Amino acid sequence: MGSSGLTTLAILVAFALYCIYIFNTLVKLKNQFENGFSQIEIQLKRRYDLIPNLIETAKAYLKHESETLEAVVKARNSAASELSAASQNPGDSGHIQALAGAEGLLGQAMGRFNMVMEAYPELKANTTMMQLTEELSSTENRVSFARQAFNDAVMSYNIFRESFPANIFAGLFGHNKKAALLEFEDSNQIAQAPKVSF
Repeated sequence: MGSSGLTTLAILVAFALYCIYIFNTLVKLKNQFENGFSQIEIQLKRRYDLIPNLIETAKAYLKHESETLEAVVKARNSAASELSAASQNPGDSGHIQALAGAEGLLGQAMGRFNMVMEAYPELKANTTMMQLTEELSSTENRVSFARQAFNDAVMSYNIFRESFPANIFAGLFGHNKKAALLEFEDSNQIAQAPKVSF
């Protein structure tokens, strides 16, 4: 084999190795953001499990506020349903946006619930209620950290996927779509929704 044949072979081997590098990096980055979403899922499920306990505790005190309680339950169920759909494909922008919208509605419902609670000092002083609201608050902090880690991983994936020359091969390797960030409509409202001052 002549020197030109060796050069061509070396170029083909280098090209193949670079394609393998691009493929493996795309897979690694996709797995990282999917793992990041699973961390969000764990924390959101924990929060969704705490909300019915909060509502049950409040029912005895808020007999005349059934509409508010029902709105929280409905928003919680909707958010849980959207989380389940998004967990099937955390890179799908439609599911991620639907989850963000459902979380926004849940945040609004919890905000109204907290405003109603302000009118019931005996409910605010209830030991069970204080424990549940503290757990919700700490869970919300974990959701924020997990969401930030997910968004960072999505950003890394999208940057690599869109960078040259990876953008040429991404579609060929099944990475056709940009992954979506999980952004809540009003992050401050969501972050503060479960918090109740005592």
